[in-house]
Amino acid sequence: MRFADIPGHDDIKRRLVEMADTARLPHALLLEGPSGTGKFMLARALAQYIHCENPSHGDCCATCPSCRQHETFNHIDTVFSYPVVKKAGKPAVSADYLPEFKSLLTEHPFMDPEQWVSLLQAGNTQPKIYVDEGAELTRRLNFRAHQSRYKIVLLWLPEKMNEDTANKMLKIIEEPHDDTLFLLISNNPRQILPTIYSRTQRIAVNRYDDEEVSDWLRDNVAMAPEAAGSIARISSGNINEAVSLTRISKTRKMFLDLFIDLMRKAYQRKIGLLRQWSVDAASLGREQSLAFLDYCARMMRENFILNLHVSGLNYLTPDEKAFSVNFSRFINERNVLKLFDVVNDARNDIAGNANAKIVFFDLAIKTILLLKK
Repeated sequence: MRFADIPGHDDIKRRLVEMADTARLPHALLLEGPSGTGKFMLARALAQYIHCENPSHGDCCATCPSCRQHETFNHIDTVFSYPVVKKAGKPAVSADYLPEFKSLLTEHPFMDPEQWVSLLQAGNTQPKIYVDEGAELTRRLNFRAHQSRYKIVLLWLPEKMNEDTANKMLKIIEEPHDDTLFLLISNNPRQILPTIYSRTQRIAVNRYDDEEVSDWLRDNVAMAPEAAGSIARISSGNINEAVSLTRISKTRKMFLDLFIDLMRKAYQRKIGLLRQWSVDAASLGREQSLAFLDYCARMMRENFILNLHVSGLNYLTPDEKAFSVNFSRFINERNVLKLFDVVNDARNDIAGNANAKIVFFDLAIKTILLLKK
């Protein structure tokens, strides 16, 4: 991965290159920010730049043996660490899932936790970084770097460490070997345990602006400028989201159908049918349930804004707009904030592993009351 392969973030690229060129790299660097902004790509590019045998003009050469090994994720002095699913009777370590992780890096370079859950076929099980991973990293880092000055650990989603794992990791992050660098990549830095977070130097990686997303879509997906601009606005600076919007997404269509079904049945006060709707929604599984509730919040926002009749503020797809043109009048200043609260409460409950059927039925009943106001 070369810096030139990553859209935008020019200031961050220059800062990372300067750190490497002046030997001022911290022992633990945290790239933090929203999903879909290229954080892991920046970490990969920095690792490859550090290991490159012939770097020039602020980037790696892409042709030396070290670069070729990085391109296939096989560099001997690079260690990947990430959340995994625990199997009965076996230690839960990243190395057991390396083929799947390489597949994720190849197919989805902008990296999204939901894509990882899907690839692992984890269902409702949440991947975590278990204490076994700390022991395995300690073992691997006891060996000195072979080909390069530094052995580099790319630690994805440190917020997925529990307290026991964090305590295990703390010592090797706090007192690393002289030849070891940690590059941590986080979507939710506030969820990282303070003992780990405080030991890192942090760089915020912000969302892309609409023009950067649009340009990337035109260059990489061969989209017409108007279509690329429309998707860029909807994606909110998340290139992963933009890519998913360019595809015929069964998941997005399913979310729209579920949302329409909820709103119609709630308006008609069909409580018996809403009970069945709750069962259907609960069958999504935890991660997709959270994604669906995020989708509901977005649709409520877009429907409220549609009432303002300012086209530049609205980011609905054509099929969403076809429903919203007639529905939007039911989302207004009297109920929009309460609807947001209801969806957010449901999201927090699902995230806390509450019974999904009960949560969705509660959401449906409260929606009945709010749509009538």
